[in-house]
Amino acid sequence: MVKSKKKNRAVYPGTFDPVTNGHLSLIERACHFFDELIIAVSMSSGKNPFFSFEERIQLMTASLKNKPYSKSIKVVGFEGLLADLAREMKAIAIIRGLRAVSDFEYEFQMALMNRKLAREIETVFLMPALSWVYLSSTIVKDVATNGGDVSGLVPSSVKRAFAKKLNHNKR
Repeated sequence: MVKSKKKNRAVYPGTFDPVTNGHLSLIERACHFFDELIIAVSMSSGKNPFFSFEERIQLMTASLKNKPYSKSIKVVGFEGLLADLAREMKAIAIIRGLRAVSDFEYEFQMALMNRKLAREIETVFLMPALSWVYLSSTIVKDVATNGGDVSGLVPSSVKRAFAKKLNHNKR
């Protein structure tokens, strides 16, 4: 009898408002460490997102389409505690990105709280590729809403979504 290898799974949570090429870079790198990756798009009731919850899930899904690593990825929306979602998804790790030292304090506090809530789930910090260290969703939104070109910063589906939404808002 051949035993099947247990797959290791991680959750990469975020608001993804919008998904950027930096996020995609981190997703690709996380796929090298885990057999399965759950991209968890947060409802983020504490924030006022530019894109709706449904739009953010759709944009993430579209951004991952046709990527060589997309078969090992599942996109889900969630509300509530990340530790609960990670446990429900049978994840062994939570992926978090660190761009700068300034990100560390907040991320460290979150990692400690998630460990308190779900001791069996590790937090894994990944740094983005050097070419994306400066990039954040906030910066992308600022560029887009002020008429700047977001080409090369976000997937083409996100660029089109910005154009559609900003043109609609001008009417």
